[in-house]
Amino acid sequence: MLEHFRAGWQKVMHPLAAALIRMHVTPDMVTWIGTVGSIAMALIFFPLGMLWQGPWLVALFIFSDSLDGNMARQLGRHSQWGSFLDSSLDRLADGALFAGLVLYYAGPGDSRLWAGFGLAALILGQVTSYVRAKAESLGLSAKMGLATRADRLLVSLLGAELTGLAAAGFLPHWLIWALPAGLIYLTIAGAVTVGQRMSAVHRQVTS
Repeated sequence: MLEHFRAGWQKVMHPLAAALIRMHVTPDMVTWIGTVGSIAMALIFFPLGMLWQGPWLVALFIFSDSLDGNMARQLGRHSQWGSFLDSSLDRLADGALFAGLVLYYAGPGDSRLWAGFGLAALILGQVTSYVRAKAESLGLSAKMGLATRADRLLVSLLGAELTGLAAAGFLPHWLIWALPAGLIYLTIAGAVTVGQRMSAVHRQVTS
């Protein structure tokens, strides 16, 4: 729907993009700042119930999604890395937006904490697969990583099984923490895997 406004919006962004270029700001820097900013705003303001303030702050950083592309065109840079980085980080920003809204509805307390880890594990798992697919679409490779799909399935299913058996009294009660521990591991391992695959792609396009 909003694609009809893209051409006009690019004209608005052009002077700002040119000013950033004169300040020696790179498109990649804008991409990273926009992603980190939108993730932070979504995960801070939405869970706190600040639903009218949050969208404005998230949107402020999302604007960089068109700004970095405008800068790249002015600089004549249409690189594989730029395309890969922009689309991969977009997946993280999109995930954080909806994660923030889910956490708002999850309510306060321990349930929100573990829901947050579950969402983080889900989002990072999806981004892990996306990064590989995007790399392969560009003729590159990104199959490595600490947490592949098989690893994620094993840890999540085993954690759920152990926690369920412990809750039912068939295993020691301390094993009720197996699923929370698994979600924490998958969140950390997912972030590491995304970083590993992005780093591998960067090495390939700059070597």
